[in-house]
Amino acid sequence: MSSDEATVAAAGGGAGRTGALPFDTAVAHQARVYDYLLGGKDNYAADREAAEKAARVYPDGAFTARANRAFLGRAVRYLAGEAGMRQFLDIGTGIPTKGSVHEVAQAVAPESRVLYADYDPIVLAHARALLTSHEAGATDYIEADLRDTGTILSHAGQFLDLARPVAVTLVAIVHAIPDADDPYAIVARIMDAVPPGSYLTVTHMAWDILDEGTQQGLNGINGGLFKQELTYRSREQVARFFEGTDLVEPGLVRVEQWRPDTPADDGHKSFLWAGVGRKR
Repeated sequence: MSSDEATVAAAGGGAGRTGALPFDTAVAHQARVYDYLLGGKDNYAADREAAEKAARVYPDGAFTARANRAFLGRAVRYLAGEAGMRQFLDIGTGIPTKGSVHEVAQAVAPESRVLYADYDPIVLAHARALLTSHEAGATDYIEADLRDTGTILSHAGQFLDLARPVAVTLVAIVHAIPDADDPYAIVARIMDAVPPGSYLTVTHMAWDILDEGTQQGLNGINGGLFKQELTYRSREQVARFFEGTDLVEPGLVRVEQWRPDTPADDGHKSFLWAGVGRKR
């Protein structure tokens, strides 16, 4: 058994997989850490180690992951319901789990069309789960990094009608884009390609929610354990992504505060800013 296969076996996942894996299981990855925090099985020892170390610095890490997933559901229900959206472009999809965008949108409006985009090999390995569309609608999946806007928009132009409003969801992905790659320009290019009346949904790691000690602790984990370098940003910096849109009430808030289904639990506090904006 190869070292990668041994890692799969030790993780209790990847049944039936043989040969070398197309990713490094020895280095933590955001999508797999997120999967672990949500109680999934598609993660490895390095991912669990990173999650546990982060929990010692910020105990509400698991709460943050769950709150982020719950926010996605609420936001998509709003978009498909109250906002009347029927086209969705979900970039940075992550490992499929219960409550994916097409499941939520098509439960409200079965005719919804959903295009997913991600580049992570472990996410791609599960892409088939994202293609189980309601017969009245459609789903598709492309391999692309958020920075590859040309590829994303080319496929979107074939699968979606870009003359009609599109709901663009960037949930827990933009903080994986460093300042050097100009994430504001990337998001602007995506939104420039869709017409007025389209929506932008973003969640983003928050810097200004954390105290200095927690910032230093998480930075140490970020630089030492993760394959991806994650960039925390302030509320003001995250608000810049929504330029050219009108924020839906309650505006840019922590994920658990955006139109919660139940009263907020004051004993827990996420470190993600979240918002939904309608393009003017």
